[in-house]
Amino acid sequence: MNSLVQLTDGALPEPLFRRLVRRVGALGSERLRTTYQTTFWYNFGEPTNVIEEVILALHPRVVGRRRIAGVEWWLSRMLTTDVRVDFHKDRDERLALSTGRLVHPRMSSVFFLNRTRGGALAVTRQPPEPDNPSLAPRKLDDLTLVAPRPNRFVLFDGKLTHGVLDANNQIPEGRLPGRTRQRRTIPLNWWSHRPTGVPTWAETGFYRALGR
Repeated sequence: MNSLVQLTDGALPEPLFRRLVRRVGALGSERLRTTYQTTFWYNFGEPTNVIEEVILALHPRVVGRRRIAGVEWWLSRMLTTDVRVDFHKDRDERLALSTGRLVHPRMSSVFFLNRTRGGALAVTRQPPEPDNPSLAPRKLDDLTLVAPRPNRFVLFDGKLTHGVLDANNQIPEGRLPGRTRQRRTIPLNWWSHRPTGVPTWAETGFYRALGR
């Protein structure tokens, strides 16, 4: 593993990890089609759901790098035969759409819940390339790949480009035949300020099965 990422296996205590997996599994298909648009803000206060407990447990692995005010989190649930996430840089999404201004989190990270066929996280310094399939960077020889493994946490600079490879660990170019296990992760963006318009989990009626 090169210096683009910091990887930790066994990142959570097993009881907390098992409870997290059960609670995410209990969501079924809730908001599955909008899973990437359903984001939440957490400022390290008293936890109200299992993912906020997870964030508190992971926080010491991030503290000390830069000032962190809170975490924007969401669920990523996909089949690796049908990857629908292009290569991108994390950003304050609503601010970018309304003003064109690009503001990135201090740190980006992904917590993996399970093992799947393919579906590696790919991280690179190269920018996304609009003319390529899945906006893949022009150069692919410097990709850092992180395979999905249960209870694995990967942390990297919030300005870096990243994406998800398909079931064959290739750049996604369309739907593949067959099915795989659902790839389940929790992306976590560590911010110096609250991104525009992102509610807390308690302010929404979503994902009640995650509650404590």
